[in-house]
Amino acid sequence: MANLFFDFDGTVADSEVGIVAGLKYMVQDRGLRPLDNSAYTQFIGPALIDMLPKVWPELDDIEVKRAIDAFHHYYEEEGLYQVELYPNFLDTMAKLKQQDNQLYIASAKPETMLHRLVKHFSLDQYFAGAYGASDDEETRVTKTDILTYALKDSQVALDQSVMIGDRANDMIGGKANHVQLLGVTYGFGSAKELKEAGAKVLVDQPADIPAGLAKLAKINAK
Repeated sequence: MANLFFDFDGTVADSEVGIVAGLKYMVQDRGLRPLDNSAYTQFIGPALIDMLPKVWPELDDIEVKRAIDAFHHYYEEEGLYQVELYPNFLDTMAKLKQQDNQLYIASAKPETMLHRLVKHFSLDQYFAGAYGASDDEETRVTKTDILTYALKDSQVALDQSVMIGDRANDMIGGKANHVQLLGVTYGFGSAKELKEAGAKVLVDQPADIPAGLAKLAKINAK
């Protein structure tokens, strides 16, 4: 039995369409320098408040907040449900539950949005809890902070817990919280990114997650 914490965007679901549409709306609304289409996917996973100053360093704190507000204006009304669960994901979750694992979501999405998605897809039949960023996106933003909050609230043992995600910030957050790491390459991060961030085991599709966890358990048992 293990406590499994899943990232959402790029791990549970493909949310590229809605997020990219929201980012393009934000760029137009705030008059920001447009990006190549492929560049928008770098925003999927990390917190907007961290990414915006890296991509547009000319933005001060006030302009970052206004840009985030513009993104949310589109995303909450239209983009949130422009998302699809990955093929075989729910079958894999059912299998993991049958193996007596406890399943959770730990996402950088604002928690209110995350709970709307959990309800929309009826994910609460698989996941015992869904933990996101604070709704003000200031007091709890990074994956490290979100996972700390999730681990504390769920009251699980760290040595029996695993962070599962597709981006470096997932692995960094898991490592900082002293849990095991499983990277997935079917999302938005590369195998190189995940390995450099600390992932020892990678899987290429949701159906491979149980085998990846078994491999991770063997590595940690040595």
